Amino acid sequence: MLDREEYIEQAYLFRVFAERIAAGIAAQEALAAIAQEVLATSKLPLAIDYLAGELKLVGTLSTAMVRLPHYFSAFQSFVMEKAEQDAGRFDMRTALAMLEREASYRAESPTPQGLFFYRFECLSRNRLDYDRGLGAVATDDLFDHEWRAWIQTVARQVGLVDLADLVYVRSPEYWRLEKRDALLAGREDAGPDRVILFGEKEGRIARANRGKDPLFFFAALQRQLGYPAVPRPDPVVPSAETPAILARRLDRLEMRLKLLEEESRGGIDLARFDPKNFQQPPGS
Repeated sequence: MLDREEYIEQAYLFRVFAERIAAGIAAQEALAAIAQEVLATSKLPLAIDYLAGELKLVGTLSTAMVRLPHYFSAFQSFVMEKAEQDAGRFDMRTALAMLEREASYRAESPTPQGLFFYRFECLSRNRLDYDRGLGAVATDDLFDHEWRAWIQTVARQVGLVDLADLVYVRSPEYWRLEKRDALLAGREDAGPDRVILFGEKEGRIARANRGKDPLFFFAALQRQLGYPAVPRPDPVVPSAETPAILARRLDRLEMRLKLLEEESRGGIDLARFDPKNFQQPPGS
């Protein structure tokens, strides 16, 4: 766990880095400038210098983040690695927005529940590797031994069992209903046989979303409990130009290229542009 000021500066790094890349500034120049802007009393300037050096040497940022596990989490390195893969559909602006939102959340009062739901939604919305992704999630210092064991269970059962069910059975709401059913049936209530990881509200929301799309579950948690939402990039606005306009533009470009070729060969014959040289069609 880092100090609050480190997470604040990390959020600034990811946000400004994304803005300057979108503005056409080279990544190395952007990192060099951001290193001068961030808080000098934090450790981030040293980390940025290492990132810039690795980017110049190898061309990637994720390899440098992996070598700084005391500063960047395994999940941050995993997200950056996926964004840097050429074959994937997960782009860099989405990755930086996700990392910025997470750093901002951790700068406030993060909880294991909120961090897990945020990271799991990042994986599901962007169709990232659940096995490696959840493995990276479990290594975070915010999670204790019981949390890590449960996250590994989720990694094995994801796709087979709904996340809402996995959350529901780890909440007081499940055991409250179990106790009620035991009393109605005249059985003795044995109490919870596993560690409770979620609160009553998470359990009620999970019970209400069993069998539904997981994205509805995440949206309810964000509305009711204020958990961070996963950022989604703005859709690309399609061009307003019609195919006919584009065709005319290509024709004009082709004509300009022909004129340049003629000029390079000895000059342009202007006589063919004189209206007097155009013959009138018969019967006109």
